[in-house]
Amino acid sequence: MPLPFLTADRDLDLDTPAADSAALPHDEPDHWRRPYRPGPWRVGAAAVFLLLASFVLISAMIIAMAGSLPGAAACAVLGAGLIAFALRLLRVGVWVSAHGLRQVNLLRTATEPWSAIAAVRTRQEPVRWLGLPRTVQGQSLIIERTQGEPLRPLITDHNGDFLSRPEAFERAADVLEAWAAEYRD
Repeated sequence: MPLPFLTADRDLDLDTPAADSAALPHDEPDHWRRPYRPGPWRVGAAAVFLLLASFVLISAMIIAMAGSLPGAAACAVLGAGLIAFALRLLRVGVWVSAHGLRQVNLLRTATEPWSAIAAVRTRQEPVRWLGLPRTVQGQSLIIERTQGEPLRPLITDHNGDFLSRPEAFERAADVLEAWAAEYRD
């Protein structure tokens, strides 16, 4: 069951005249959307954490039936934390709208308006493999701001969304560059 909402790489109906004139055919540019689908590594990791949360919540129920309510409450809180972590892990990535570009990380979110962005381009450089300390040679998409230093790489071809999917990285980079070209002042 494909979930085409909030992604830019869904099957597009390019037979309409409005789709030919727009650089990026989309319905509502004011809504925040991810211009690519989450990768299998990210989805798999979130699924593992949700599976672990289900075991923790079942154990909380068993502990509560045994009569130890403080232990059950601790397990329930841990299960809720695992669910929140898995959902946040799925939200990690780059989101775009007509207002700007938003980079969502596990613990923080940074939003840059399009007027503050000078360029969005790809660059060959050492990148982190799945976010781990190990680096490999790869491509990254970077933002150069009009003032200040460049932001850390938005996406890389070795992160959880694009590892072993180079065509998806190229498509996502092209879409992000097109958004920047369309909405930058």
